[in-house]
Parts: sequence; structure tokens; C-alpha cells
Amino acid sequence: MSTLNDTIKGWRANGAGFWGARTEQERRFLAVGGAVVGLGLIYGLLIDPALTGREKLRRELPLMRQEAAELQALASQAAQLSTAPATPPAPLSREALNTALASRGLTPQNVVATGDYFKIEFRNVPFAGLVTWLDAARRENRLAVQEGKVSAQDAAGMVDATLTLRQETGSR
Repeated sequence: MSTLNDTIKGWRANGAGFWGARTEQERRFLAVGGAVVGLGLIYGLLIDPALTGREKLRRELPLMRQEAAELQALASQAAQLSTAPATPPAPLSREALNTALASRGLTPQNVVATGDYFKIEFRNVPFAGLVTWLDAARRENRLAVQEGKVSAQDAAGMVDATLTLRQETGSR
């Protein structure tokens, strides 16, 4: 603490010596220059950012209000849509199921359709293709796996699978 006081006292002494060595005209010139520099710093650090920020907000505020109104309209629309019942998917037929499987390159051994249940047996199909098709069927046709058995084959990535799927009708 004493070294800090000594340092400050040293600066004061140097400043007083510098100020005392100046003539009255130089002192006035330095005081006016210091005041101009001080005012410039105050303007540059405090006043100008406030003025430019105010102008920027004045320009952007109407756009922000419009965006807020659009967001409120979208929120109310989302609330209305969330209360509306979901539209049930079209009933899936055995032919449509076979077509969907064929479009993904999957060939089932056996397909049995009973109401909204489907039992499908696959032999030696790529696991990645099977999972991709199941995900698409879940999203597009609301097919859910009720029971499944998957067993790996000797070839990497190939499986045998027996799946029981049910189409969710949304009536529950």
C-alpha cells in the first residue's frame, strides 16, 4: 500500500513540476486543450452512442412491432391448431403396403392384413432399409410396431424380421 502511495506522490510531484515550469499562456493552452479532449471523450463515449442507438431504435421499432404482431398471430393460430383433432390417415391396404415396401427396395416374404393390423415377414433384408421404411411408415401412415422380432444374418447389415404393425386411426 505504501508503494502505491509513493508512486502516486511521485506522479503528483512530476505533474506539479511540469505545471510549474509552464508559462501562464501555456497553462491556459493546456487547460483549453484538456477541456476539448475531455468533451470529445464524453461525446464519443456517452452522447454519440446514445443518439445513434436512439435513431436506430426509432427506425427499427415499427418493424419490431409488426414482427411481434405476426408472432402473436402465429401463436394464436398454433393454439387453435393444437386443439383441433388430428386428421386420421387414410386406411392402408395390403396393396398399398406392398407398393410402399417395393419403393424402398424391400421384398416381404409374407404380408397378412387384418383390419388395421399387418403382420409382415422379411428374410435377408438390409437392416438400414427396414428401419428407414419403418420411420417413413410411422410418419406417413401412422404405423406403429406392436410386436417385432429381428435376428441378424451372417452377412453384415442383413436381418430376418417379423413385425406386427398397427395403423393408429386417432379415434382413441
